[in-house]
Order: sequence, then C-alpha cells, then structure tokens
Amino acid sequence: MLSRFSCLEKTCYILLAVSIFCLLFACTSEPVEKPDPTSLEAVEKNLPAWAENANIYEVNIRQYTEEGTIKAFETHLPRLQEMGVKILWLMPIQPIGEKNRKGSLGSYYSISDYTAVNPEFGNLDDVKRLVKKAHDLGMYVILDWVANHSAWDHPWVENEGWYTLDSSGSMMPPVPDWSDVADLNYDNHDMRAAMISAMEFWITETNMDGFRCDMAGMVPADFWPAVRAALDKIKPVFMLAEGEGPQYHDAFDMSYTWEIHHTMRAIANGEKNANDIAGLVLAKQESYPENAYLMQFTSNHDENSWQGTVYERLAGGVKTFAVFTATVPGMPLIYSGQEAGLNKRLAFFEKDTISWENLPLADFYKTLLTLKTENKALWNGNKGGKLQRLSSDKDEAVFAFLRESAGDQVLVVLNLSNAEQAVTLENSAISGNYREVFSNSDAAVLESNLVVSLNPWEYLVYVRQP
Repeated sequence: MLSRFSCLEKTCYILLAVSIFCLLFACTSEPVEKPDPTSLEAVEKNLPAWAENANIYEVNIRQYTEEGTIKAFETHLPRLQEMGVKILWLMPIQPIGEKNRKGSLGSYYSISDYTAVNPEFGNLDDVKRLVKKAHDLGMYVILDWVANHSAWDHPWVENEGWYTLDSSGSMMPPVPDWSDVADLNYDNHDMRAAMISAMEFWITETNMDGFRCDMAGMVPADFWPAVRAALDKIKPVFMLAEGEGPQYHDAFDMSYTWEIHHTMRAIANGEKNANDIAGLVLAKQESYPENAYLMQFTSNHDENSWQGTVYERLAGGVKTFAVFTATVPGMPLIYSGQEAGLNKRLAFFEKDTISWENLPLADFYKTLLTLKTENKALWNGNKGGKLQRLSSDKDEAVFAFLRESAGDQVLVVLNLSNAEQAVTLENSAISGNYREVFSNSDAAVLESNLVVSLNPWEYLVYVRQP
C-alpha cells in the first residue's frame, strides 16, 4: 500500500472510483469490452502445507538496520527463527522511481523496475542468499507486489496503452495524492501478461515463496486467478491480498481484517467493548470459506507510520491484543521492531532506523508463536479449531473463548477493559488439567463455572494437558 491515507480513506477512494465507473457505463449504449477469457480460467489453489501453522513477520529493509541492506537484515534471521517466525514478508525491494519522488528516498511502492533490486538494498544475489538461508532455517519468504501502479519513470511508460490516461490524454495517478505513481491500464492484455511474467521471475530466479499483493482490490478481480494459476505451475505459493472480504479467497490464501483491527482501537479508546469484537470474529468465522486465512494484526507499515504506534493506538491493551491476534482464527502478523518495543512512528520516505538495543517483547512473542506452531487448536483455516465464545457475567468487558482441534484445546481469557474484573465462565467443555502458558504455572484443574479475577487488560491462555 502507498500509505498516504488511512485504510478507511483508501477504501472510500476505491468505492468512489467503482461508483463512477458504474455510472459511466450505465449511461451509455456502447458495448463494454469483455475481459480476456484466459484471465478467467478456473484456478485450483495449491496452498503449501507449511502455511497451516504459520505466522507472518513484515520486514522493512530500509529501517531494519543502519546499513538498510538485505545483507544486514540477513544477520537477524537466526534471531527471528529462534523467536518462532515462519513467513517473512519483505516490503518492496525493487528500485524506486525518481520522477515525482516523495521525500529524499521515496516510497517502496513507487517501483521503477519490477525485476530488479534497489541498489540501496543490494543485488539479486543478496536476495537469493536471503531466501536460501531462510529456507535452511525453516522459514519462508514472500515479496510485496505492487500491481496497480508503477513509478512514472518505469520503462513500461514507453508502451502505448499500458497506463490509464486522463481526459487530456496524459498518464494519471490512481488517486490524486498518490502523485509519485502512475495508474496501470488493465484493459491492456500485453501489460497483464508482462505483470505475470515479472511475478514469475521472482519465483524462478530467487525461489521466493509467494506474494503480498498491494491494494489488490484496485486491480480487476479476474487478473488474480490468472496470476495464481501461472505461479502454482512453478511451485505452490502463498498469496496474501491487501483487501478485506470473502471474495479475495478465490485466488488468495489470506486477506486482511481491517474491521477487527479498527475495533481493537475503538475498544482501547472506550468506544466499543468485548461484545463488539467477539461478534465480528464469530461473524467472519461463518461468512468466509472454511480454509480462508485472515491476517490479524496490531500494527504494520501503514498503521505505524500514518496512524501511530501500537502504544498510541492501543494504550494498555498492546499485549492483550497481541494475544488476541495469535489465538483467534487467523494468522498473526508482527511488524518490524514490535519485539523491540518499537515506540516511534517510522518515517516512510526517509531513513529512520529501528533500535535493537533491547528486545523486551521477544520472549512474549516467542511464547505466542511457539503455541501457534505446536498447538493444533490454533492452526490456520480448517486445520485449526473453530472459536467458541464462553458466556459469562461480564461479556461487555471480557472475551473468553475455547478452540479445539485434533485433541488439543486452548482456553483464552482476555480482559478488554482498563478495570479489574471478576468473571464467572460458564461452559461444560472446561474440564481437566490446564497449564497457563505465560506464567508456565503447574497444571490447574479447571471446570465449568470457572471464576477468574483479572487485572486491567490482563490475559490468560490455558492449554489443556493430556
């Protein structure tokens, strides 16, 4: 994503564009050209098995080290592997456009060559080495892909008909504020083919494991099944759409959960409560395909740079909502520096290095990611257990739930308020010996009508013992 606006503002632009498009074609009798039939072929997704219990970690190469290079980031791989990270999502690593550049370094999302590496970050051999080392450590790598637009000085601008033109016949940005990029024209089938070829390049040349597709909803929906079919012929890939809704799962494995993310912030600000987020989780569980992965997150590059740090947005609930993201159905995302307690908004167009002097939350995330990996109740899609909310006498403040699969059971109790709560949980499925994972306390016998006393924003995660 270009990170100029909040997700809500971007969504409004998309809806406005769609409305204008529909209005224009509703008022004309001219026939509308149908999409290329080859782009509508049915696609059988070949979801890689390694994603079934995976988490995802977003890598901001520019800000990760003083050097800001792929080689320098590579030295962090053993630490991340020890923390339990499974999928590395690299923000775009291609060269950044010079024309209409924002700031002195420009946006990652203004790409001037789809099949090259930004020389500030390194070269193609550095990427190949990074992917191989990640694979050797049992991790996987996906690349951020910007299909909706390119830099104004991308070589493709020489190709007639490859870009959207305004009323004067000039290239134009997708939305006015994204002035450093030009909108690509998906009515042009040569451009579509070139885009797919560029994506294939990264799979064949570097053994990359898939893509996170920026602003996927601004690209025609019929393009993505063609991409997925082409890539899966090379190897099973993992595909993440920057978009929200069941419709993305025709071609993608995972999509965003902005609605849940924004509800977290509203709860932290006292505008919503536990009932609101519980209702959303349960509704999405029923409305999405059973093997759809939903990315759950407390931060990412957009939220951090443009909306504020997790400490600004979530106040005392930072760790509580991190537990939430790792235990509800979906895949938890960790953004660069969260394990280091990142408490600043990283500059987007300039150098702004993350400090790794201390890692106050590394053990906390390791506990969550290890549990996610090992406990089948928390696995992704239909491999994990459905969420069952536990009713209580404090439902507005406390979100408690069970998940169970393949003999594993996890009981999670979250105080989503800044007040102490004494809550009684009523469910006959609570029965047996349990271990609380953060205190690692000895197994306790729990049963229905369990009474729990919680401090403000306290979280408890119990694992049923054999």
